[in-house]
Amino acid sequence: MGQELEQYKRAVEQSNIVSKTDINGIITFVNDEFCKISGYTEKELIGKNHNIVRHPDVPKETFKLLWDTILQKKTFKTTAKNMAKDGSTFYVNTTITPILNKNGNIEEFIAIRYDVTSNIMLTEALKSKEEELNFLNSMLETRVKEQTRKLRELNQNLEKRVAEETEKNREKDRLMFQQARLAAMGETISNIAHQWRQPLSELGIVMFTMKKHSIEGNEKGVQKQYEHAKKVIAKMSKTIEDFRNFFSPDKKKNSFLIKDMIEDILSILEGSLRKSAVSVELNIDEGITAYGYKNELSQAILNLINNAKDAFSDRHIDGRALKISSKREGNFIILSVADNAGGIDDTIMDKIFEPYFTTKHASLGTGLGLYIAKIIIEDSMNGTICVKNENEGANFIIKIPTN
Repeated sequence: MGQELEQYKRAVEQSNIVSKTDINGIITFVNDEFCKISGYTEKELIGKNHNIVRHPDVPKETFKLLWDTILQKKTFKTTAKNMAKDGSTFYVNTTITPILNKNGNIEEFIAIRYDVTSNIMLTEALKSKEEELNFLNSMLETRVKEQTRKLRELNQNLEKRVAEETEKNREKDRLMFQQARLAAMGETISNIAHQWRQPLSELGIVMFTMKKHSIEGNEKGVQKQYEHAKKVIAKMSKTIEDFRNFFSPDKKKNSFLIKDMIEDILSILEGSLRKSAVSVELNIDEGITAYGYKNELSQAILNLINNAKDAFSDRHIDGRALKISSKREGNFIILSVADNAGGIDDTIMDKIFEPYFTTKHASLGTGLGLYIAKIIIEDSMNGTICVKNENEGANFIIKIPTN
């Protein structure tokens, strides 16, 4: 029986971190695992008070509770934060048990521990990442609120300007332009809502996966999902920034790449086009540069795309395709926006660019989209726009000078 007891003792010492102290807390025994994790030698520990490994961050109340418990001949359990000889921190799940003599008095204390440092560190790292992610979410909410406030102010200012122009009965084209711009702004806000649904769903999956990796102790997995979440949030933030830039009024003419302009428009319309099941084919020559008011030309192209999207819905077209192309011919840039929505009735072909002409219900359209596009291209960009039916749809062709 004595031999078996010795084997049990050796098994415990080899698989756990073990120490013993006298009734005053002076160390009388440590095993090799205790020396290994603390960084002290056996000689440095024996005869020293056990608080040699106490971490200064641990409050005094914790040690008072410990001594109150074990002096009552009860077992004390805790996850202890300790400090090694080199100043590093380690965490151990600790069970301290009083050893009683035959008279029932405390003779010594034995403490059995196992190392949980990696688990604690991973938990703290995850908590830090969650706090950072919450901060990023908070910043994103702040930016959305700020942009919403600016949009509200912009709407208020536009409404005031529209009221003034109506009262004075002047600048009719300017009034119609603002009306169409407000309509486009309302539709674009809806587009952003559609565009955010997928990344919000994706963020939910990321958070679930991050939690799963945390439970499994997969620190690399947690970090990977955290970086992914940051990219998704950055993309959502960029959507708001693109929207703000798109509706900022142009103060002066500038040079801009046609390819960049088209990609900015499609970025704003991404959710709406996806919802309407419209596929887009781009054939944009690289490096083509235009000179003029980028945002106004963007609104003209946006009106053409929305016009095609509405035609698809009105006629219940399957296999909806939109082709946008550009090329350079001499000193001119040729832009084409073509669809396969069935084309334009010959009887109204010569009326589609007139103000307030529309084939839609009054609640669905103002009849200003194509008229505003024509005004922008002719007056602001010194170009021309025409339309023809081809390939089972309408093809709007814009021609503007390169400078």
